[in-house]
Amino acid sequence: MSNKQLDLINQQLVKIENHIPQINLIKTKASKASIGWHLDHSLKVFNAVCTATIQSNPKDYKWALNFWRTLLFKLNYIPRGKAKAPKYVLPPENIKENDIRNQLKTAKSNLSALQNLPKTSFFKHFIFGKLNKKQTLRFLRMHTHHHLKIIAKIE
Repeated sequence: MSNKQLDLINQQLVKIENHIPQINLIKTKASKASIGWHLDHSLKVFNAVCTATIQSNPKDYKWALNFWRTLLFKLNYIPRGKAKAPKYVLPPENIKENDIRNQLKTAKSNLSALQNLPKTSFFKHFIFGKLNKKQTLRFLRMHTHHHLKIIAKIE
């Protein structure tokens, strides 16, 4: 795992932390959801993906061609409003600053845990299929960036 990759993800986690005081800010022209919603969702995804990757059996990983993964990873882009998030990564109605801080702490711990995993540790994404460790980190970076861009439009 490259230090550059880790640095970029750590920078994103710092940006998330910096936005925590603005959790109640909303601008409906930019997004139906508040900054808190985007922070909570991003961290829920981050931690769920990390947990799945940590718990995966690297022997079960098998590369397969996936059109959407190939295209969107090449573009380094996740389009807005095209996929529906699974319920387990949707934020609660009432988002609390302390909950986000706890999730952020978990995310930092999970990122450290990912560093020591075998290359074939994986996460199975509902659109992109099985993502090995390197691809999983790329997905986490892309997904977090996607929500940080929306947050920037809300500000």
